[in-house]
Amino acid sequence: METAKQEKSPIEPAAEILFNFAVDRTDIKELMTGLHQDAKINRNTVEYELPILKIITVGWSISYFIGHAPYKNELLEIFWKAIQEFSQNISSTTEMMTGQGIDYLQVLKDRLNMYVDAMNHKPNTPEPAVIIGPEFARACGNVNDVFTVMTGSRLFIATAGSVKEYLEKVKLR
Repeated sequence: METAKQEKSPIEPAAEILFNFAVDRTDIKELMTGLHQDAKINRNTVEYELPILKIITVGWSISYFIGHAPYKNELLEIFWKAIQEFSQNISSTTEMMTGQGIDYLQVLKDRLNMYVDAMNHKPNTPEPAVIIGPEFARACGNVNDVFTVMTGSRLFIATAGSVKEYLEKVKLR
């Protein structure tokens, strides 16, 4: 007896696409190229923090734009599990290359908490990017550097917008 092929839930491929987008560095390279030469910031730190912000923004955007949909938790679980595996690979590779262990997943959690706490302290702010930009610059070491603030804000706005657009396109929003 032949078993019927089960149709794949649209959640799994969506989570995979969102994961791949979260870890793609194309836009990060563009932002680094566009970071003004007068920025008073360590460029290596910015290049380290941008992928963290992007991953966090994708995860945050999934929660924010899906709202109370019944598949929200499943999508988030699959997405964050992929991020956890990705983080373990980064941690292992870093330890092999530098001899120092890092817990990249913990770094992501810490930054997520930092950004969420900042937004919770200013609940009436109409646009989260107004909070995210300065917090990003603070994480990079100079909250007063306008170029770094703008770089973080740009990444947040573009990433959140792309996630929203994708979720609407696949009718998950």
